[in-house]
Amino acid sequence: MPGLIGKKIGMTSVFSADGKNVPCTVIEAGPCVVTQIKSIETDGYEAIQVGFEEKKPKHTNKPEAGHFKAAGVTPQRHLVEFKGFEGDFKLGDLITVEIFENSTFVDVVGTSKGKGYQGVVKRHKFSGVGETTHGQHNRQRAPGSLGASSFPSRVFKGMRMAGRMGGDKVTVQNLQVLKIIPEHNLLLVKGSVPGTKGSIVIINK
Repeated sequence: MPGLIGKKIGMTSVFSADGKNVPCTVIEAGPCVVTQIKSIETDGYEAIQVGFEEKKPKHTNKPEAGHFKAAGVTPQRHLVEFKGFEGDFKLGDLITVEIFENSTFVDVVGTSKGKGYQGVVKRHKFSGVGETTHGQHNRQRAPGSLGASSFPSRVFKGMRMAGRMGGDKVTVQNLQVLKIIPEHNLLLVKGSVPGTKGSIVIINK
């Protein structure tokens, strides 16, 4: 489905028509430049590759430099393919936030905030064991049993244990489009999207 690459600016709130204060996320959506057009004859499928955010040539390796030179565009920091674009696009064309003008809802893909190494209470919402009284010392946030002791003498796959938390690819579907500000390439969607301020997100129709 068609979409754009964007950057999460932060959160704010706007007033709806009935006077309610609605929390929303501000996303800088594009402008994205067309860097490659894939067709069934050459690639086996139809798609458009777009780039977002220019970068210096000295930060571009030779294969990437040749790719951008063939497209006639400056080096781009982020590249994503989208399918289902309507219209005739050419290499170097700019795609702006105006493609969402007639869209009521969008899907946003981002990388969630990394929490580092966390225990089972924070990572899996364990409630802890027992009470803190009656001589309990340091077992309140312990994970408990990991399985049978004699057979099969191993921990089953999928056992909820402590480990790295966050930093995952997350898709939030059907976020309502509240407002589009084309002159500043801004898209306001209702609610929150994954990631920190300044993180890259992908917005799909």
